[in-house]
Amino acid sequence: MIDNFSWLAVYPEITLLVMACVIALVDLGVTSARRTGTYVLTMLTLLVVAVMQGMYAASGNTFYGWGNMVVSDAMGNWLKCFATVAMMVTLVYGRPYAGDRDMLRGGELFTMSLLALLGMFIMISGNNFLVIYLGLELLTLSSYALVALRRDHATSVEAAMKYFVLGAMASGFLLYGMSMLYGATGSLDIGEVFKAINSGQIKHQVLVFGLVFVVAGLAFKLGVVPFHMWVPDVYQGAPSAITILIGGAPKLAAFAMTIRLLVDGLLPLAIDWQQMLMVLAVASLLIGNLAGLQQTNLKRMLAYSTISQMGFVLLGLMSGVVDGKVDPATIENAYSSAMFYVVTYVLTALASFGIILLLAREGFESDEISDLAGLNQRSPLYAGVMAICLFSMAGIPPLVGFYAKLSVLQALVASGSSLYIGLAVFAVVMSLIGAFYYLRVVKVMYFDEPITATSVSAPLDVRVVLTVNGALVLLLGILPGGLMALCADAIVRALAS
Repeated sequence: MIDNFSWLAVYPEITLLVMACVIALVDLGVTSARRTGTYVLTMLTLLVVAVMQGMYAASGNTFYGWGNMVVSDAMGNWLKCFATVAMMVTLVYGRPYAGDRDMLRGGELFTMSLLALLGMFIMISGNNFLVIYLGLELLTLSSYALVALRRDHATSVEAAMKYFVLGAMASGFLLYGMSMLYGATGSLDIGEVFKAINSGQIKHQVLVFGLVFVVAGLAFKLGVVPFHMWVPDVYQGAPSAITILIGGAPKLAAFAMTIRLLVDGLLPLAIDWQQMLMVLAVASLLIGNLAGLQQTNLKRMLAYSTISQMGFVLLGLMSGVVDGKVDPATIENAYSSAMFYVVTYVLTALASFGIILLLAREGFESDEISDLAGLNQRSPLYAGVMAICLFSMAGIPPLVGFYAKLSVLQALVASGSSLYIGLAVFAVVMSLIGAFYYLRVVKVMYFDEPITATSVSAPLDVRVVLTVNGALVLLLGILPGGLMALCADAIVRALAS
């Protein structure tokens, strides 16, 4: 039965779907080589959707629709708002690059990006196993097509094939785990699953068996060890305009999906899934940082950086329940620190990939670390933005990455568990090791001789957005309180519902 809130809960999604179809049709009549009409219409659509989501989020209301299959709450609406803004930034950065490489022959870049964003929305709003899975498939199928958008480029096609094969396997893991939980609890509704597990009448072994497959599927989507094999290959092989899309907004959707499944649905099994997340986090921090030291390709280095950064997110997610005790204050502290971390990481990743796209030109990718040699002499502004992003990822104050790491470490230490405190120390040591490969890039930009005297030029919209993006990384590090309070409030409202 459809309740009164059903349509209200999905107005932004309906707007996005309708406009994606309209833009696909309008694009047939666009003759501009840069698809200017399609681009403008896409950006206007994203702006309207972002405003809608921001208004929903600011209201703080929580309501369910479509027979409890969809939930609209503060956490989901803020994440959808941030994901929409991230997609706008992605398209601003990616359009000049795509135009130079004949990737704008049709409007597929814009329409598929909108459909990928719709998939993220469905993942974030899903309150039902199948709804979340459908959103995930819409996102991943759009991503496969986008990675292979340069049909005449062998590396991109190879990356798309690897992504497709490994992604299909991960989706199978997740679906199998969900089917096991459905068989045990008799429901696909996340709230009903929680009640069934909390009753204590279901065999624990069956639940854990399903849980293992669910966590494996989530780990792939987050890109953490040992399900990280696709991340370096896809980041390096995909066109840079698509790499930034994959490395940005989808992280927000993967975080929301993890909260929906593990916290909203499987919190009574926290003592089990937190142990799994701990292993994944430790392995990601270790492998991500050690492998990052060996890289000479900048996109591949940022891929291993992503793996280690997601390890930090998992540390936040695994510190909510201590010794089986569900304390609302501890849960709020842990999950809000993880949400803050993933939001600020996406902000930083967009700017760092934006610099790579900015430096790329026709016939030249600029994706090797050596390609940044002497960037400060060619453009002090862009070198400064890149340095801010790298310092932030390394966790150097006063940048936002430092406060993000500090909030996760504080959540671990506040638990009072000696194991968690030990994990915090381990995370700090890994961050120190990881700082080396970030600082190496800064050294190349500022102290190496430039290999080309070509000046760095970019369209006005790219320059403005990139400058604002870099400034936010610095500003949110100096004044993090507002965003942290927003994340804490969103988590409290989401869990209260």
